[in-house]
Amino acid sequence: MSRASLPMYNLPEMRADNDAFWQALRVELLELGVADVPEALEDARRPVPDCIEPDTLFTQVCGWPLQTIYAGQAIMLGVPVYDAAYCAGPVHAGVFVVHRDASYETVADLRGCRFVFNSVHSNSGMNLPRRLLADLAGGAPFFGAITETHSHPGNLERIAQGEADATCVDCVTYAFVARHRPQTAARLRVLAPTPPSPSLPFVTAAATEDDIRSKLVEALMRVARDSQWAQVRSNLLLRDIVPADPAAYRVLLDYEGEAEQRGYKTMI
Repeated sequence: MSRASLPMYNLPEMRADNDAFWQALRVELLELGVADVPEALEDARRPVPDCIEPDTLFTQVCGWPLQTIYAGQAIMLGVPVYDAAYCAGPVHAGVFVVHRDASYETVADLRGCRFVFNSVHSNSGMNLPRRLLADLAGGAPFFGAITETHSHPGNLERIAQGEADATCVDCVTYAFVARHRPQTAARLRVLAPTPPSPSLPFVTAAATEDDIRSKLVEALMRVARDSQWAQVRSNLLLRDIVPADPAAYRVLLDYEGEAEQRGYKTMI
C-alpha cells in the first residue's frame, strides 16, 4: 500500500484544506487509472523524516535535503507557485522574524541574540539564513544562543511570546500563520528575507514506476489549472504548479559551499 502526505505546511487549522487538495489529486489519479491511491493523507508525518520511503506515492519535501540526506530517494513532480510575500513564480525565500516591538533594524543587529530554528537539515531554517549570515559573521559564531526546535510554527509562537529573539522561517509558513493565527502574527514582523530559493517541490519515491510518475505529473497539472479545483488551490495559497527543474535546486548546494568558504559552515 502506498502512502501520501503534505507535511510541510500542515498547521492543525489547515488539515481540512490539505485533505481537500489530496482528494482533488486522488480524483484525478483514479480517473487516470492509478489503482493504488491512499484514501487519506498521513497527517502525523514529520516535515523532515528519516528518509523518503520507497512506497511514498506523493509528498512535499524541502529542496535542500533532497540533495543531501535524501539524495537519490525521490523524483520531483512539480513545483508550487504560492500567492505569498517574497514568492515570485516557483521561487520563495526564508524570512528573519522578530517580535513586533524589538529594536532590531537589520539582520546585523541580531548578533548575540537568542535564535531558534527548526532543523539542521532545513533550507529556510538553516541553509538560507546561514548564507546571508556568512557575510556578517566573519567566520565566528554570530548568535549568543541557538536552539534547534523542529518546528517553524512553534518558533513563531516562541518569538511572539518573547521566549526567543529571532528565527528564520519559510515565507509560506509565515503567510499561513498570518492567515490562521492572526493574534500571533500581530506580535511579529519580518526583519529581512534570505537569498531566494526554488519552492518546496512535490515528489514521489525514486522507486515509483515511470508510468505512475507520469500520471502523477498529469494529475498535479489538472489540479493546478482546472476550474473545478479553484477553491482548493485558493485555500492553500496556490497560484499554479509548474514543471520541476532539478537543476534549479543546485543553487542551494552553492549557498552551502559559499557559507563554508566564508568560514561559516554551521550556525550552531
